[in-house]
Amino acid sequence: MIFLYDILIKRLGGLLTVKSIMTIILTIVFAVLALRGEISQDFLTIYAMVVSFFFGYQTTKESKEAKT
Repeated sequence: MIFLYDILIKRLGGLLTVKSIMTIILTIVFAVLALRGEISQDFLTIYAMVVSFFFGYQTTKESKEAKT
């Protein structure tokens, strides 16, 4: 049980990075704009780039950690 708690705390701590906070905020803004039907092409492009960077970085980081 302690092991599961440690993993949960580590993952929650990882969410407090600047790139994670920015991705979460942009996702919330995207959802609000989508519900209103007001998504501009510029915002969609920026959002896609930020989310792609975030998940690409996470995938690279996890694959490097798995190799060590």
